Amino acid sequence: MIGKLSGRLDWRGSDQVLIDVRGVGYIVYVNERTLAAMPAVGEAVSLYTDLLVREDLLQLFGFATLLDKEWHKLLTTVQGVGAKAAMAIMGTLGADGVARALTLGDQRAIQAAPGVGPKLAQRVILELKSKAPGIMAMGANLAVAAVADDSVLEPVTPMAPRKAVAPTAAQNRAGFTADALSALVNLGYAHGEAAQAISTIAMDQPEADTATLIRAALKLLAPKAR
Repeated sequence: MIGKLSGRLDWRGSDQVLIDVRGVGYIVYVNERTLAAMPAVGEAVSLYTDLLVREDLLQLFGFATLLDKEWHKLLTTVQGVGAKAAMAIMGTLGADGVARALTLGDQRAIQAAPGVGPKLAQRVILELKSKAPGIMAMGANLAVAAVADDSVLEPVTPMAPRKAVAPTAAQNRAGFTADALSALVNLGYAHGEAAQAISTIAMDQPEADTATLIRAALKLLAPKAR
């Protein structure tokens, strides 16, 4: 499985790019947002990838972040949503937009993607709404490297290994609440109301992890959804 490519951008088309990795060229399909963030031809580039394997076809799909890749994979679990339809949805809405649409049940937002009709958009909402908090929690914990000049180039200098230290229960709880708060703010909720909702839930459910906090907070904040 090819999970990531780092090399030189040799060519870019309307929905695909050619990346030279030490003399081997890889054609990678990308969505509009990822393509717009790509550096100029000839410059270094790095993409997370997902390999689609069929009987007579191998296709690589590229993503600027691991979070984008996880949302794409989740979208393709819906019947009728292939890799290209998922790319269209991600290209139209982005990771935050998909999360917001699923959380609020916004069928029209999903339907705005090219080639996605009302029935398919409705199926996406129905099948994935309950799974959105899990991916949101994952996104809050993913260590995605900062990028320069709005490109998808990521630093490739290896870091020195660190000795693992087990976090305390209090550190875990603090991390869960911080991650849940970040996810809710990214969805468009005001920092104050999101923090209040998470605080209320954390008091009632002190052992709740990030995904549980997000789900419960969304239920509490649902009447205030924008």
